[in-house]
Amino acid sequence: MATLGYTEHGYRHVGLVAHNASKILRDLGFPEREADLGAIAGYIHDIGNCINRNNHAHTGALLAAQILTQHNMDPGELAMTIAAIGNHDESDGQPISNVSAALILADKSDVHRSRVRNKDFATFDIHDRVNYAVERSILRVEAEDHRISLDLKIDTKICPLIEYFEIFTARMLMGRRAADYLNCTFELIINTVKLL
Repeated sequence: MATLGYTEHGYRHVGLVAHNASKILRDLGFPEREADLGAIAGYIHDIGNCINRNNHAHTGALLAAQILTQHNMDPGELAMTIAAIGNHDESDGQPISNVSAALILADKSDVHRSRVRNKDFATFDIHDRVNYAVERSILRVEAEDHRISLDLKIDTKICPLIEYFEIFTARMLMGRRAADYLNCTFELIINTVKLL
């Protein structure tokens, strides 16, 4: 991913996604085992990138199936986990289970300057600018209100908000569908202003 110029998709990203997917399910009161499956799916959701960025969700689901089968995962849990992985990309994925919805929300909410690998600001592309402009990113689950929110602080001197929406609209819409699947509303808050 670094060679291709993509933002960070390593241990920091997958660790955060695993933690947040699990936390979403726990906070909303879903079974503990579903939260565990959310963590597993979150940790290995981008494994398909080791083959190719294109169709990485589908490739990742196939790789995960082989690995988890070798570890004797229950077939029902295996199906839920690989379906979540195979459906996490905004190009063609859909929330199809609690686990997949939590994975989508956890993955799509990881936007922050720490993801930028390019150290030369003069050569930043739009993805670098948008991620670098995000000074704070907080994913909140308010179970009592059935609300999931992504609260961002963006330095608009680095990146105008329109650039954020240029590349993240599909991700935010997918996040909203995932929250809907979990019977929650999804809110996007940027610089203290509620936009969704």
